[in-house]
Amino acid sequence: MMFDLDLNLKADNVIIELPANNKQAKRSKKKEVDQFPLFSFSSVSTATNKFSDANKLGEGGFGPVYKGVLKKGDEIAVKRLSGRSGQGLREMKNEASVIAKVQHKNLVRLLGCCIDRDEKILIYEYMPNKSLDFFLFDPTKRMLLDWVTRVQIIEGIAQGLLYLHQYSRVRIIHRDLKASNILLDKDMNPKISDFGMARICGGNELQANTSRIVGTYGYMSPEYALEGIFSIKSDVFSFGVLLLEIVSGKKNTGLYRTDSLNLLGYAWDLWTSNRTLELIDPILEDEYSSKQMLLRYANIALLCVQESADDRPTMNDVVSMLTNEAATLLPPKQPAFSYVRNTVTSTSSTGKTEDCSINQVTISLLEAR
Repeated sequence: MMFDLDLNLKADNVIIELPANNKQAKRSKKKEVDQFPLFSFSSVSTATNKFSDANKLGEGGFGPVYKGVLKKGDEIAVKRLSGRSGQGLREMKNEASVIAKVQHKNLVRLLGCCIDRDEKILIYEYMPNKSLDFFLFDPTKRMLLDWVTRVQIIEGIAQGLLYLHQYSRVRIIHRDLKASNILLDKDMNPKISDFGMARICGGNELQANTSRIVGTYGYMSPEYALEGIFSIKSDVFSFGVLLLEIVSGKKNTGLYRTDSLNLLGYAWDLWTSNRTLELIDPILEDEYSSKQMLLRYANIALLCVQESADDRPTMNDVVSMLTNEAATLLPPKQPAFSYVRNTVTSTSSTGKTEDCSINQVTISLLEAR
């Protein structure tokens, strides 16, 4: 049973299968199924102008991402699996499995999929303002992120993570939270995207261990990067890094002309020398409503990036601290990685900003010790 995208975006759910490939499908008796509206390839092709380069938004974790426009004018984002991407297939199946179980205003919405003609395609709501990194790390576009907008983005991300950790039908650990995985709608409301690396935790399971470490350098917690241990506190660490980036307008892994460490070390140095206000993005100097608010956000971020997972707050605690200014904050300890000098080298000497796109994923694969 298939639906034409041009006719109906609110189709009833049908049971579909995302097979690894024909040979594996024949060998495997265990079928992985999820419920989604299933659409024809012809309707997806028409919506994307036959997957034209002009409609291409970028390259995602498992293949290209296209913008599509339906006959009625509705816009969609189309992720098309690259036929040569074995890792991409795993991520696609995982993303479909995870996102089928969640629904929240701060999570990107999956509209349906297509497995017609051996294609493997996921169809999402379109986010016209691309991703957070598109604005945050561009010296010109960053000016569009005023203080009120940044607070809105921070609180929205926190609410989305809290839902994944505590209020969805199953506990979900995202494992790849970063600026490029935060999409922005027309009103600059944030939506967490890219669940290809997410893990579902069953029952009362609070943490797990893996030998296949996936994620992005600069956002991974120390226990995950070095030992393969991940938990909801791993996401909290990533959120802390992201919070520092949003407040400062700087990348955690960026190279500084001063003799500083990474952004975590830079923030810690400013904190311990009572110069935390220097952390703020210069664009915001005349804009933010309260110096105490900035100090509070820096404090919360530093609590999130503590070396020990036990010292980090939960996202429930974080949301409470962000929304309740009367809540007392604990003083942070020295954050993880702040004592390691940044040795990342740039692939370009031009100083140009990196390209970013909707649903783009940068993956680092490391072997656990």
